[in-house]
Amino acid sequence: MNHDLATLYAQHTERFAPKRPLIAITGNFGEKGCELAAGYYESVLAAGGTPLVLPPSADLAALEPLLDRIDGLLLSGGADLNPLWMGEEPIPQLGGINPVRDGQELLLVRLAADRQIPMLGICRGMQVMVAALGGRVYQDTAVQRPTDAPLLVKHSQTAPRNEATHGVTIEPDSTLGRLFGTHIAVNSFHHQTVADPGPRLRITARAADNEIEAVESTEHKSLLGVQWHPECMEREVMRPLFAHLVGEAESYRCARDFHDRHLTLDSHCDTPMFFDRDIDFNRRDPQILVDIHKMTEGGLDTSIMVAYLAQQGRSEAEHRQATARANNILDRLEAMVERCPQARLAFTPAQLYANKAAGLHSIMPGIENGYAFGTDPANVERFRRRGVVYTTLCHNGNNEICDSARPGKHDLERFPSTQGAEHDGLSDFGRTVVREMNRVGMMVDLSHAAESTFYDALSCSSLPIVCSHSSARSLCDHPRNLTDHQLRALAEKGGVAQCTFYKGFLRTDSDKASIDDAVAHMLHMIAVAGIDHVGIGTDFDGDGGVPGLADASELLHLTRRLQAEGLTDGDLEKLWGGNFLRVMQAVQEAGEIKL
Repeated sequence: MNHDLATLYAQHTERFAPKRPLIAITGNFGEKGCELAAGYYESVLAAGGTPLVLPPSADLAALEPLLDRIDGLLLSGGADLNPLWMGEEPIPQLGGINPVRDGQELLLVRLAADRQIPMLGICRGMQVMVAALGGRVYQDTAVQRPTDAPLLVKHSQTAPRNEATHGVTIEPDSTLGRLFGTHIAVNSFHHQTVADPGPRLRITARAADNEIEAVESTEHKSLLGVQWHPECMEREVMRPLFAHLVGEAESYRCARDFHDRHLTLDSHCDTPMFFDRDIDFNRRDPQILVDIHKMTEGGLDTSIMVAYLAQQGRSEAEHRQATARANNILDRLEAMVERCPQARLAFTPAQLYANKAAGLHSIMPGIENGYAFGTDPANVERFRRRGVVYTTLCHNGNNEICDSARPGKHDLERFPSTQGAEHDGLSDFGRTVVREMNRVGMMVDLSHAAESTFYDALSCSSLPIVCSHSSARSLCDHPRNLTDHQLRALAEKGGVAQCTFYKGFLRTDSDKASIDDAVAHMLHMIAVAGIDHVGIGTDFDGDGGVPGLADASELLHLTRRLQAEGLTDGDLEKLWGGNFLRVMQAVQEAGEIKL
């Protein structure tokens, strides 16, 4: 061994050491305090990660800063879980518990899952993961398993820990199946096991007696748990498992690094629809898909939140009521943001970048349905002076401005010969509205518009237009989606189509829609319209959201997936708002009203 420190230092500083993913490993607790078997950190080092031992502690406030810095989490084995955490009384066969670890690790799993941090749980670590995410653990498997399903395999072995002692069968469509195939021999040292993985995890491996040996996420998260102890087995045999954790951590690190350095914008969100349900934007509110915590967890800097108006009657009184409703929603949006110290209202691209630099999130106001304008074109300027950055010309059902992609029942009854088309695109009033939007610097949004309206507006507008939340019709034949011809026409005029994540716009068999379909739509739209004319408009809280992109906290998944497809930071910067803000900047610069 070379004990010459000067030589060692010189050798190390001759080269630049690339940044390695930082993997936190939960430490055990023994007589001398924090303990950890060498196999855990040696396996992480061998896989290319940097291990960081997390000591057991009752100081739960220390978890938040830690989670801001790590790229992956390894939950180690150890003592039994205290069943009181799961609402159960202890049975006589319960083993020794470790009260210093339980509360910390159960909370750690929940917080890390919210942040999409990749996790690997080993033995007790898998059980902690299951308990934290809504599953159930046997306190003692031999005693609590159903009587018609007795244990047939010895799961608590006295063999050396590096010795494989029984086999497991692996689901071929799982992460483990891709790493190891459908069968592998493992070691086993436990008496507590998973009874039910719960809705957020699925079983991916079993022993010969049907004992649950592995779980992974049902939500497209990087969560994996195994019942055996891979850190004790032959290094090369289990290397794929630790390499997977480190690889996922590296992917997560790259995505988070992108979001830290670049402004990200979601062009369409309907959270104001929930104002009457006593929502709290300042906390992680389970009623809504976008709040300040989920925006932070998902790396989302800016959300355009719209005042949505369902299309109703078209009398003068009803039009005045629609205008008043839109103003009321915008009032409540302003009040919501004022109560949030981490967010600011913004009306221009420059304000977004300034807020990002100050560590603040931005909320921009929009309107969904030009019904808010009533029959008075002066309302366009009034709403622009309130900061509205775009208005969707219509929603479901025709209005005074234009025909909708989905005429209402009343429209179909009035105009049966034209399948509900009333204006054959824009009305004369609609052309006035489009020109007025150009004049005041408000973007024209054609999501929800009929094809005839789309082409009329494209011809009428002197400035680029946007589709704030529309996907590709060639992949999902829905009238709300854009044809390839529309995508090309939009691009030729300098506009932008923002891919949306409503399941019915991603697949005709919508219940099967997931992040896979969202990525497919984005890649198709890029291939057709070009990388300069596509973006992201989730439609969160307006029925948008699919597994893998279930709420704002999961938007890092999309970046990871697009990076895996080979998109560069420059490409992603355009998709995550650069293209949309280019149009906003052009429209606002051409407009007479400056905010």
